[in-house]
Amino acid sequence: MAITFLRPALAGAAAVLALGAGLVAGTDTTTDDAYAAGATTTPAPPPKTISPVGALFANGSHFCTASVVHSGAGDLVLTAAHCVKDGMAFAPGYHDGVAPLGRWPVTEVTVAGGWTSSADPDLDFAFLTVQQAGNPASVESLTGANVLGVDRGFTNRITLKGYPDTTDSPVVCTGTTTRSDTYQQRVACPGFPDGTSGGPWVTDGAVVGVIGGYELGGDTADVSYSAYFDDDIAKLYASATS
Repeated sequence: MAITFLRPALAGAAAVLALGAGLVAGTDTTTDDAYAAGATTTPAPPPKTISPVGALFANGSHFCTASVVHSGAGDLVLTAAHCVKDGMAFAPGYHDGVAPLGRWPVTEVTVAGGWTSSADPDLDFAFLTVQQAGNPASVESLTGANVLGVDRGFTNRITLKGYPDTTDSPVVCTGTTTRSDTYQQRVACPGFPDGTSGGPWVTDGAVVGVIGGYELGGDTADVSYSAYFDDDIAKLYASATS
């Protein structure tokens, strides 16, 4: 599995790492708890067609979430950089323990150099190239794909989908994103614990974030974070598709 590294770390990363979920004055409630109040998450219904969102597997178990993003070759998947490990495979449309298209091994990983050197949370995204042995079709030709949404602003109505480690079906939530820091965005979606990292934030067919960034996606299961998608991810996408 080839790994391509790009981009030095951004200035100001330490300031982002130093942020935390502070208590709301005069209460025992954290700012994230208050932000998440009223949001709801539900199990995703069984798909009528194969979803471009799927589970990432390694060592026999799913551990993160990823989604197909449009590319010329149709073989590109987007996830969080902190999900990257050896021996990954992508199972699009995974539901109720069934992988309707099987698993697609990751043959190449493209991550930012700033993530590799310092785990910069503003660069917590990765592109994976996938290919299934003996299958001439691309994954995108079978599932469709979201386009990459760059510089769409910090306030978007999104649908978020991810695979908790403890279940074999995804959960889904619809919410409105807000700005959390200079290059971080967040959304209130309860019930997105470990395993949902890399889950796509989709608005009007464009993916504008993935669970990651601050505290690898957040320090509670009720509020999720993403690095803001700007020219850094645009340049990484260009490298992954060149």
